[in-house]
Amino acid sequence: MTSIYNHLLMPPALDFLLIGQGLAGTLLSYELERAGATFHVIDAGHRGAASAVAAGIVNPITGARFVKSWLIDELLPQLETTYRALERELGIDILHQRSIYRALFTAGEENDWLSRTAQEGWSQHLLPSSDLGDFQAIVQDTHGQGRLAGAQVKVAALIRAYRQRLLDRQQLHEAAFDPQHLELRADGLRYGAFHARQIVFCEGYRGQDNPWFSYLPFQVVKGEVFILEIPDFRSDDILKYRLLMAPQGADHYWLGANYERRPADDQPSARGRTFLEDKLSHMLRVPYREVAHRAAIRPAVADRRPLLGRHPDHPQLVIFNGLGAKGSSLGPYFARQLVDHLLRGQPLHPAADIARHPQK
Repeated sequence: MTSIYNHLLMPPALDFLLIGQGLAGTLLSYELERAGATFHVIDAGHRGAASAVAAGIVNPITGARFVKSWLIDELLPQLETTYRALERELGIDILHQRSIYRALFTAGEENDWLSRTAQEGWSQHLLPSSDLGDFQAIVQDTHGQGRLAGAQVKVAALIRAYRQRLLDRQQLHEAAFDPQHLELRADGLRYGAFHARQIVFCEGYRGQDNPWFSYLPFQVVKGEVFILEIPDFRSDDILKYRLLMAPQGADHYWLGANYERRPADDQPSARGRTFLEDKLSHMLRVPYREVAHRAAIRPAVADRRPLLGRHPDHPQLVIFNGLGAKGSSLGPYFARQLVDHLLRGQPLHPAADIARHPQK
């Protein structure tokens, strides 16, 4: 009789327990909410998380070889749908359409650009340009330029607003997750007072230390950025002049980033400062003031593809990680896909499914 009584008092199992509320955890929470699933989030609010420092740039054409971003034509419609819906529900601005001006430094680069832009499937991403727009007045001379239809996501603002939503609904436990307290059971799992059917780890770079998913090929990277003030200059566009420069409101601009593999910590460094200052000396020809020097660590993967799926031995354990520098673009598409997989059995994209990395 006592055991039956205790069972009746036990709170019903959640569908999901989510670990981490960076961009991945925020977008997954939203998709689970849309699908009617019950969930709770555990997150300590780590300030060194990549989501807190990210510029949120959506760039359809990237790299020194000017290639289309992976899956960009599939990603763009989903990110538009997701971020616009979140804007309406949260009452904040999140997604801003912006031109991306690309500086070209040699005749060879210009020829490569023109050759690439003539390829099929590029026209929807290109905009006419005769110079670097507003940036022409502040940067050193270049050989040529290109212009793209890009966007910028206010990642930090989105995460803050959604965090408050979770707090208001009592769906967020603000604490660090301790894997030693996770108990796997036949009917799901228990973690302290939480009883859930499945747990999804959205831990960012901390995923490399996850005892169940550390076998995955994480390659964490530290990026360092400056927030600059450029007096008497205002632009709502983005510049790619070796480094990226993106608006942060008023006359402030995000500039970055350098990349340090296998970092010792998540703090700004003298080495990172020297790198950014050197690039700035060859980029700007107007005075500027450094407002802030920030650093964060993000999860990277050797094949530059996300990490989604169930643990091969423990199906109640799930991971959503590895969005990397393109998280603003990849996040909405793969959050929706993971929920379709978990709730409806739909297959994951094979290039993102963790099954591509067998456990050794």
